[in-house]
Amino acid sequence: MAEAAAAPTAQDLNSGTKPVDPRHAIDEGKLAAWLDANVEGYAGPLEVRQFKGGQSNPTYQLVTPAKKYVLRRKPPGKLLPSAHAVDREFKVIAALGTTGFPVAKAYALCTDDDVIGTMFYVMDNVEGRILWDLTLPDYQPAERNAIYKAKIGTLAALHNTDYEAIGLGDYGRPGNYFARQIDRWIKQYKASETQVIPSMNRLMEFLPTTTPGDDRTSIVHGDYRLDNMVLHPTEPKVAAVLDWELSTLGDPMADFSYLLMHWVMPGAERASLSGIEDLKAWGIPTVEEAVEQYCGLTGRSGVPNLDWYFAYNLFRLAGICQGIVGRVRDGTAASAHAQTMEARVPALADAALTFAIKAGA
Repeated sequence: MAEAAAAPTAQDLNSGTKPVDPRHAIDEGKLAAWLDANVEGYAGPLEVRQFKGGQSNPTYQLVTPAKKYVLRRKPPGKLLPSAHAVDREFKVIAALGTTGFPVAKAYALCTDDDVIGTMFYVMDNVEGRILWDLTLPDYQPAERNAIYKAKIGTLAALHNTDYEAIGLGDYGRPGNYFARQIDRWIKQYKASETQVIPSMNRLMEFLPTTTPGDDRTSIVHGDYRLDNMVLHPTEPKVAAVLDWELSTLGDPMADFSYLLMHWVMPGAERASLSGIEDLKAWGIPTVEEAVEQYCGLTGRSGVPNLDWYFAYNLFRLAGICQGIVGRVRDGTAASAHAQTMEARVPALADAALTFAIKAGA
């Protein structure tokens, strides 16, 4: 009797490219003409593929005989207000690229919907490793440790960047970052709501009334995690940070506590480290070690209010997942397995409420 095939891993499901989803088909002739006119060094013929991973902005690989590029576009159809701002993504990676911070080279932005139907930009296709399993099962403890330290160190470098010096002084509104984010995610959650979740309702009452004040302002990525970066093909260093859709100016604690959230997420979550009993033996820093490294690089004495930050981040992630559920409802979701998101929302909300209660809810 033949053995059953192993279930595909997150790495299998999200790695590589596929033929373009018919819902996201583009006029390749118009695109090729635009690339020829706007991207320095472009030379066809052009083949267009679509990346498997990601739920939000459809992302394509543009293959030419000499070079590969990446195209990110707004999805077609009905969209939530302020979402899918690919022009902002282009602006931040173009600015950061001048500093040596690891981002893909930004080539050109197209605001003319007549080319492929929605706004898009083109950047370099950075070769390397995109890893989808936070436990890094294919690596040895020392390798895992080096990758985690590179990830934390790169985030600290982002937060230490002088955003005004690179022309990003107007990239967001300094101050009241958490208050504005909570207001935004409550509105977006309600616009996408498909079921009543009591823990979400409690969080929407608690978080706005307990918001900590900002102590610093920096560029924040907004979704800084392992699978939003390309690692060098062989070395434990970050070659490019990807997916800047949620970036703005804000409190760097939002990014860092979001990164730490993966240590405490519900065990059923793909991006959870809670199933590893002995992080040190596995080579992954503990929360305390991650805090020590980040604080040492950014000149902080420590990170207070972690329970509140965990509640906020899990609430926000629940809101992002609910947004994907809403896009499935509205027919604009960019991924076939986006439909699995609906079950995640109450689990994330319940986990968020557990931390909110520790923080005084």
